[in-house]
Amino acid sequence: MSKVAELAKMIDHSLLHPTMTDEDMLKGCEIAKKYNVASVCIKPYAIPLAMEALTDSGVEVGTVIGFPQGNSTIEVKVAETKRACKDGATEIDMVVNIGKALQEDWEYIEKEIKSVCEASHSYGALLKVIFENDFLTNDAHKIMLCRICSTAGVDFVKTSTGYGFVKDENGKYSYEGATHEDLKLMREHAADTVQVKAAGGVRTLDDLLAVKALGVTRVGATATIAILEEAKQRFEGGTGTTIPQEDVSGY
Repeated sequence: MSKVAELAKMIDHSLLHPTMTDEDMLKGCEIAKKYNVASVCIKPYAIPLAMEALTDSGVEVGTVIGFPQGNSTIEVKVAETKRACKDGATEIDMVVNIGKALQEDWEYIEKEIKSVCEASHSYGALLKVIFENDFLTNDAHKIMLCRICSTAGVDFVKTSTGYGFVKDENGKYSYEGATHEDLKLMREHAADTVQVKAAGGVRTLDDLLAVKALGVTRVGATATIAILEEAKQRFEGGTGTTIPQEDVSGY
């Protein structure tokens, strides 16, 4: 596998912005197919759309559960997961109940993660658990989530949704996403069998290479074209063409 192909298979091409129409998502699927990325991460109702567009492409179809705030009941998250898998999704990105994590109700969190993990795996789908680290200012919470995910047997721990905006004192909203400090922490405290996905702020080739060096194996991205065209230029003797791409997902 070439260097560019290897990097492409680290990317989950994000198609989650609420303003995206079916036409927008189909265009995104075509980008994913052209660059042969790992997967698209698409809105749940659009799974059948993506399944048809990506038939025999080698690109997996993923979706989100309890997105973006994680507030659905465990039963609803399990039902969402089963519906998504029945529709054809093979990768599930689920947001934990953030309030329960902050109040350290670990019994609830354990039940939630285990339940969704069992539902995902019963259909042969991977589970990625989203912490939303911008809301978790205490590293101990992130460490405990890594341990719970490891015990439950999830496939990935993931930093962010792309929509975890924190209100500052001046009333404006800010967002950090996948910081190197958090990625190091998650890689250190998750089991070796659990991979790490970075979401939020990976918008250039150098960003991708930097998180890869930290042990990240997947990234959520909308800047797929820009990243991989730059990779072609750098690693394949200038065969790539820089194509600007609007980042509309929050990633």
